[in-house]
Amino acid sequence: MTCRRQIALLTWTVAFAVTLVNLPTPGLGQGQEIHGENSSFVGNGVAMAWGVLRGAREDDAQVILRIAPAGGNYVAVSLDGVDPFSGRRHELFAMQPMANPLDTRTPRATFADLPRREIHFYTAADRNARRSSLTIYFMGLPDTTPEFASDTALRLYLDETLAKLLAAKGRTP
Repeated sequence: MTCRRQIALLTWTVAFAVTLVNLPTPGLGQGQEIHGENSSFVGNGVAMAWGVLRGAREDDAQVILRIAPAGGNYVAVSLDGVDPFSGRRHELFAMQPMANPLDTRTPRATFADLPRREIHFYTAADRNARRSSLTIYFMGLPDTTPEFASDTALRLYLDETLAKLLAAKGRTP
């Protein structure tokens, strides 16, 4: 192997190792992580649906994530935005009691700097320890997320979508 190839291989290996070290990982004591992929999700005791409320300008668009219990024993939920490259995180929705349903609202523009969304679910014991037992994460806003021009249409969609998800699990919203 030539010296130039050895240097290139060493450079690539170091870059790869640095990338692996800098990937965000759950904190110590955190529970299961699940990758959410679609604009609606039901499983592991929770149900969620995403929607976008368009604004007069692109900067005014809001992303709404509606969350509902679906048989799990979770008593609280929180939402973080994360930069997957630097690991920088920002709390977008502080820990709140699980309500039926609960809406989180963030500006769509926040996905530019913090594209990874982590929804943390807490049992009663987790809540006191401030560590989640379930995290569902999305790498950006799901492509299948519908957009609406009116709040009324968005709320109707979220109501109907969660009702379908919960009915499929034998639950009511």
